[in-house]
Amino acid sequence: MAPAQNLLLITLDQLRADAVSGALHGIVPTPALDRLRAEGTAFANCFTAAVPCGPARASLLTGLYAFNHRGIRNGTPVAGHHATLGTELRRAGAEPLLFGYCDMAADPSEHPPGDPDLATYELPARGFREIVEMRFEAPLAWIGHLRRRGYDLPAPLPQRWFGLYRPVGEGLRAPALYRAEDSDTAWLTDRTLEALEARRDGAWCAHLTYIRPHPPLVAPEPWNRLADAALIPAPAPAPAGSDHPFRAAWFSAPAQHGLFWGFDGRCDRLSPEDVADLRATYLGLLAEVDHHLGRILDWLDTTGQAGRTLVVLLSDHGEMLGDQGYWGKDNVLASAHHVPLLVRGPDIAAGHEVSEVVSTVDLAPTILDLLGAEVPPAMDGTSLRPFLEGRTPETWRGLALTEIDLAEPRAPTRFERALGLGPLTANAAILRDATHSLVHFNGGLAPMLFDRRRDPGEQHDMAATPEGAAQVARLRAALIDLRMTRADRRLTHLSHLP
Repeated sequence: MAPAQNLLLITLDQLRADAVSGALHGIVPTPALDRLRAEGTAFANCFTAAVPCGPARASLLTGLYAFNHRGIRNGTPVAGHHATLGTELRRAGAEPLLFGYCDMAADPSEHPPGDPDLATYELPARGFREIVEMRFEAPLAWIGHLRRRGYDLPAPLPQRWFGLYRPVGEGLRAPALYRAEDSDTAWLTDRTLEALEARRDGAWCAHLTYIRPHPPLVAPEPWNRLADAALIPAPAPAPAGSDHPFRAAWFSAPAQHGLFWGFDGRCDRLSPEDVADLRATYLGLLAEVDHHLGRILDWLDTTGQAGRTLVVLLSDHGEMLGDQGYWGKDNVLASAHHVPLLVRGPDIAAGHEVSEVVSTVDLAPTILDLLGAEVPPAMDGTSLRPFLEGRTPETWRGLALTEIDLAEPRAPTRFERALGLGPLTANAAILRDATHSLVHFNGGLAPMLFDRRRDPGEQHDMAATPEGAAQVARLRAALIDLRMTRADRRLTHLSHLP
């Protein structure tokens, strides 16, 4: 039987948690996000299971850690036998609709060599029906819209898709080439509302995925100037004497070319004024998304569907945003991993905040549980339903595992070159519990350890101290236990013995 209530799963790309509740919150208006917090349950310590976008979304939609789904980098396929939120909603009689993108690469064993699906990593996850094609690197429908509106776009497209995000004018706060009513965020919201309007008489399940505030950091007027840079806290500085090989490797070559139009990729050469302007543009993009989220919430109200719609909002991963000199999400620190998670719906506790550590692998099991669908035993996550009902589970995992692969199969990355590691050893696993964060590097590199009670920004590595050594040993044991417990469980609950 199909679920009786609607599902609206909203993901924002590269949104850090403290922009929703924390040091960066309140600088720009975010009434829609504030409303979801007030009317639902917020999770203060949710961490992505993987970075960057592709692995993060693979974990979110399969409920699996990256060591099980193995879509470990953008463009790496996820094997076709893995269940997704989409496939399991279909089993329950619902048709999952996709407005945007999933960042999933096709299983090559299921396609002929020349299949165009093998040339992209932005396919829908299995089970989802793509209603609005709004892929980040090939937003064809949006390109068509802009052309029909008379914009002078670079050619050829979509090969030069980055040119869609070039500014008009000088300076990092210059506006985008498109007007606010034609932005990627506005256009996707318009198309989503049209499609859901046609389906409002029955139950529906929708996954709405916004690109923003993902770079390139450029916003249309008035969002480009909305945030007052003078009010934005400066990024967390790098600690004096920080000499871990990871930091040297990260800065060993330009790598963040997509941060904004014309950037050379050298984050260490950004001035304090540049940093402030970029952080302000980021918050302006968030405010723009929030404005359009408000349109969605208002539509649910005016059509009488708010009371029967489960709304889940989170981001796939965070953004360093200049903390310790880093930008982007290809990192081992919390700013890149800590994500907001807001849930509102029937029987969900309102105005409640959960402090326990949870993971994005918990999302698919939670949604399936709340909609009355079966949760596959292979899924690594656990339903958050008790928290959402205002209860504390008798037992809780209390751990969040984040994985990052620092290699590429086509050519050695700066990490492989600088650290002297091969494609199988240039990776890391980050385990967080209620008090500490362990960064375990493969290839014999020294670990990092942070005590988040005293050091929430993960600035001061204490792995080499006597106290830190004991915590490293404890968390390494917990990491091994987790890997042993959750190694592919797709069939291990079965037995053919008589």
